[in-house]
Amino acid sequence: MPRIHIAIATHDIAATVQDYSVRLGAQPCVVVPNEYALWRTATLNFSVRQDAACVPGELRHLGWEDDTASGFTTETDCNGILWERFTAAFQAAEINEIWPDTHYVSE
Repeated sequence: MPRIHIAIATHDIAATVQDYSVRLGAQPCVVVPNEYALWRTATLNFSVRQDAACVPGELRHLGWEDDTASGFTTETDCNGILWERFTAAFQAAEINEIWPDTHYVSE
């Protein structure tokens, strides 16, 4: 079953990790200090990224973590929202490309 992916901006990763870990009832599976955090639950793939160009809480994009995805694809909907479709492995590869020191491996 695909997981909905929600990506928002923040100006404070540490505070966001603390707050959203309580809200989601889970710790993030990867944290890049001062830059990025990712939670994966049974139904949700949720990421936050520090982005000074965005208002905290601003939607960066939506998408689907889908085991049947044949690649990492993007499209924009009629409202101008960017949607991504990817497998957990494709997302892990993207994370490791941007932040190689994380050595993140998806479950």
